[in-house]
Amino acid sequence: MYIIAGLGNPGSRYAGTRHNAGFEVIDVLAEKCRVDVETKKFKALCASGVLEGEKVLLVKPQTYMNLSGESLRAVTDFYKIDIPSELIVIYDDISLEPGQLRIRKKGSAGGHNGMKSIIQQLGTQEFLRIKVGVGEKPEGYDLADYVLSRFHGEEKITMINACERAAKAAEAILREGADSAMNEFNRKV
Repeated sequence: MYIIAGLGNPGSRYAGTRHNAGFEVIDVLAEKCRVDVETKKFKALCASGVLEGEKVLLVKPQTYMNLSGESLRAVTDFYKIDIPSELIVIYDDISLEPGQLRIRKKGSAGGHNGMKSIIQQLGTQEFLRIKVGVGEKPEGYDLADYVLSRFHGEEKITMINACERAAKAAEAILREGADSAMNEFNRKV
């Protein structure tokens, strides 16, 4: 069983913001599984489904970004999964251009507070992750204001496509493994 978690902030106030790219990808995966991510447990909204012949639990932590690790710790403890190979975390990354993807098997939080929380709660940096580029903060912008801003115009279309590609990247990880998915999806778009 795989746990695929997308990071974001709950509530309509944050819907469509840069920081909610992970939630958007989970919504695409839920559509592919023909499930609704609305069961409340583990401080998250969850749904079970099947992707690429593998049983998956889709997770949208509802703890707000900075406490995402609390939710994922509860889920991983309950299901007793092998964290390095069966947990996939999808989240926004300001160091990547809008729409760019980066799959990694391990790494630091890179300044992302949601990832800091997950690494702290799980006690490891070794788990699969799909980073979705949302673009670098413009000079003079406050970082929090930037990641909580919405996409507009061409950027919005780029991000819709990026979320679709990130969902395909998750499927590729399940189907072919992380190394193959990295070769396919880490290329510049």
